[in-house]
Amino acid sequence: MRHSTQSLLLLLAASLLLSACGQQQGSAQGVGQRPPPQAGFITVKERPFTLVTELPGRTSPYQIAEVRPQVTGLIEERLFKEGEIVEAGQALYQIDDKRYRAALASAEAELANARANRDKAGLTAKRYESLISNGAVSQQTVDEARTTLSANNAQVASAEASLESARIDLDYATIRAPINGRIGRSSVTAGALVTANQTTALATIRQLDPIYVDLTQSYDDLQQLRAAMVSDPLETVGDDRAPVTLEQQDGTPYPHEGTLQFSEFSVGEATGSVTLRALVPNPESALLPGMFVRARLPQAKRKNAILIPQKAIAREPNGQATALVISDGDTAEKRNITTEQAVGNQWLISSGLKDGDRLIIDGLQKIRAGNPVTPVDTTNEKTASPDATQG
Repeated sequence: MRHSTQSLLLLLAASLLLSACGQQQGSAQGVGQRPPPQAGFITVKERPFTLVTELPGRTSPYQIAEVRPQVTGLIEERLFKEGEIVEAGQALYQIDDKRYRAALASAEAELANARANRDKAGLTAKRYESLISNGAVSQQTVDEARTTLSANNAQVASAEASLESARIDLDYATIRAPINGRIGRSSVTAGALVTANQTTALATIRQLDPIYVDLTQSYDDLQQLRAAMVSDPLETVGDDRAPVTLEQQDGTPYPHEGTLQFSEFSVGEATGSVTLRALVPNPESALLPGMFVRARLPQAKRKNAILIPQKAIAREPNGQATALVISDGDTAEKRNITTEQAVGNQWLISSGLKDGDRLIIDGLQKIRAGNPVTPVDTTNEKTASPDATQG
């Protein structure tokens, strides 16, 4: 009985051992038959790409004029509302003009007297010239008559100039807007005494449509862009006439597109930057002088640019950027990549990839270089328009 029990236990142990060996063998066979990991890829495509610089800037008036009196007198009336839009030539202030009207009347009288004297001298000279032929008057008398006539002509010219000056002074008694624009607050009220060409402005007019936007760019960034243009991969978009789009302080896009006007190539000593000026329509007066804005300025265009998702790039300990592509034999191949700059959620690539490469972007954690993969095309799912901005 004891012998039978031992035999039964030995048979049971052997059976368990054989079963475990069979399970291990089956498990090993299962591992060997597992398919390669899936590799979601996109097909690299070269396409035109516009290089856009995003720059900070501030708005400034297109024109600005300080209103000052050109004659002296008391302000009788202010003829505008502070903050309103005024037009060139519109009356803004009225100065008491009684003295200037009197001066004009006096100048008119002096001119009339001068003309009367001139006419009298002309008749005298003409009569003497007719009498000299028969010896009734001497040549000296004729010469004196001619001289008197010339003097009277000069007096008439002087009186005409005095009359014109009096008219100008009377006209200046009405102070008018020199430009179109929005007028600010008045520094004087009715009854105030103002003097000709005083230093204190009565009001200031700013033309805000269109409006200037002064943008600043670091000199180093400008030099890098120039170097890229010289090396030929970049082509300029325009000669200081590129379109400019704005983003307001609250982040909302400004609806009107402006135009780059000129580049100021002198470098600011304090900031080390250069200034770019854009002219932007402002029909609703949404932009006011001194506002901070951000401008997007297209500066160059690349014919065959490659942009890829940032998640497809890995970094080696030494900082080298790498990516995995699917080779012709459906194996993962490691590539060293040169990235130029971030463009939204993508990288602009200058070397390491070419048109038609199958770039792995999904399943990277399961894939090793040199191992086979199961390609899964996700190009249509992952394709998105790049945000072409150089910050």
